Formats: sequence, C-alpha cells, structure tokens
Amino acid sequence: MATPSFSAFKYSDSITIAGISFFTAIVCEAISWLLIYRRTSYKSLKSAIDKASKKLETMKTDSTALRKSKTKKIDRVETSLKESSRDLSLFKFKSGAVVALILFAVFGFLNSLYEGKAVAKLPFVPLRIVQKMSHRGLQGEDPTDCSMAFLYFLCSISIRTNLQKFLGFSPPRGAAGAGLFPVPDASKTN
Repeated sequence: MATPSFSAFKYSDSITIAGISFFTAIVCEAISWLLIYRRTSYKSLKSAIDKASKKLETMKTDSTALRKSKTKKIDRVETSLKESSRDLSLFKFKSGAVVALILFAVFGFLNSLYEGKAVAKLPFVPLRIVQKMSHRGLQGEDPTDCSMAFLYFLCSISIRTNLQKFLGFSPPRGAAGAGLFPVPDASKTN
C-alpha cells in the first residue's frame, strides 16, 4: 500500500503558501537585522524614542494643573519624539526597499504558480468587499474559495508582525506610525 504524497494532501497548497510566507518573513527580518537592528545608531534612536514617550506619558498623566510652562515642556518633548521617529523611519527606509523587492519577487513567483487556482476554502462567506480580495483571479462563483494572494497577504502580515515581536524588533511604542492603524492623540482633537 503506497503512502500518499504531500501534493495529494488536501491542504498542501495552503501549507506551502504559509510555509513560504514564514520563510520569507525570516529572510526579511534577517535582512532588517543586518541593515538596521544591529547598528548602534538604531539602538540609540530607539532608546531616545522610548525615553521621550515615557517622559511624555508621565507629564500628561501628572495630576497638577497644566500651566503654560508645562505645556511648553510637553510640546518640546512631543517635537523631540516626532524628530526621533522621523529619523528612525528614514533609517529603516533602505531595509524597507530591499524587503519590498523580496516580497514582490516571492509574490510574483507564487502568483505564477497558483494563478486561477483556489488554494484554500474559507469556513464562512466573507463580506462583499473582502470577497473581492479573497476571490481575486479565481474562476467560479463559490465565495468561500480563497486565492493565493489573499492567503499570502494574511500569512505575511500575521507571521511577520508576530516574528518581529518575538525577536524584539517591533517598533518602539512611542514611534509615529508604530502600528498599522496609529491611534490619534485625543488631546490634539479637542
């Protein structure tokens, strides 16, 4: 009795795409470490952002009434934080370009391999706007079919973000644009 090969396995395409996404995330983080994270200038910028954000947080939560001089100090710390965040973004730019090239190459390769082929089955019918992304390039009308592009996108975002957190490479918490959707400052909107 012959053992079925991996390609005959029901979820082989999905697991292959997730595995390639995981491998790509490791390669991208290794490149980022070589070009960014091991440098002393990155470490000093990161510590400056951490210190400034902690100082700003304590200044804003201080129970004393805000006086004009305290407001000026808060503005100076916010300006310093913005400048450090901008410098950090510029420092990360060259690595981001290399990582983007790698991700585009891998996406193009996978797209040519799985063009028009459903690689996964969603356990639900997604919203209409999500269907346009999840069913991109697929023939047929089954809304639970999932294209390679959608699966690769989901895997890349979740794996790379969690890998950065695990390795300690996540952006400093006070950095501008540290998350996918940065939270606006409530004090500036009033």
